Amino acid sequence: MESLLARLPGIVIQLIAFAFALSVHESAHGWVAEKLGDPTARWLGRITLNPLKHIDPFGTVLFPLLLAVIGAPIIGWAKPVPFVARNLRNARRDPALVGLAGPVSNVLFAAVVTAALLVFKVLIPDFRPLLAAAVVGGPAAVKGVLAPLLALLYWVAAINLVLAVFNLVPIPPLDGSHVASALLPPRLSWQYARLGRYGMLILFALMWTGFFGYLFLPVLRGLEWILLS
Repeated sequence: MESLLARLPGIVIQLIAFAFALSVHESAHGWVAEKLGDPTARWLGRITLNPLKHIDPFGTVLFPLLLAVIGAPIIGWAKPVPFVARNLRNARRDPALVGLAGPVSNVLFAAVVTAALLVFKVLIPDFRPLLAAAVVGGPAAVKGVLAPLLALLYWVAAINLVLAVFNLVPIPPLDGSHVASALLPPRLSWQYARLGRYGMLILFALMWTGFFGYLFLPVLRGLEWILLS
């Protein structure tokens, strides 16, 4: 219990970072869909960075919280941003572009935040030990106001990258499935779409086996190398 209480500030920071990463991700889907001809997301108020508009009680709150408590990388999902394929200019290509918009926005967001951290790296003499202590021990383990800020920026970058990688996996309903569907011949694309009914079961099975850890670890190690080398 004491260990969990000591980690609580870090868990809260991770959940805040996750909420904003999802907001960027879902807003990007809606924005690109609108640019390609479908205003559905705009009508529903989903092109916004307000996390409350995108929350799925289990996928955005309970599941990420459970992962944070056990020390696993935070991942999850929001309410999908709807789009009407027949409203898009190219019904075969444009759903893939809408799907790609989410992961691309997360990578760009992570790049901007990482650039900000690199500025801190230049300006703060003890940046490396301070960041490492704030991330590993939690912001409460380090005195001063810099630790929570650096921890928040780190987790924003890390979670955005993890979310991008996760969503590029070509399993329905993840964004990568839209890209795969656009690349497949029409007949195979239709058969592939039928996997959607089993998609969540497949994803949970992959999580159980630790498959996603192998995907996320190189990304997180790369971020650590950039910031701490």
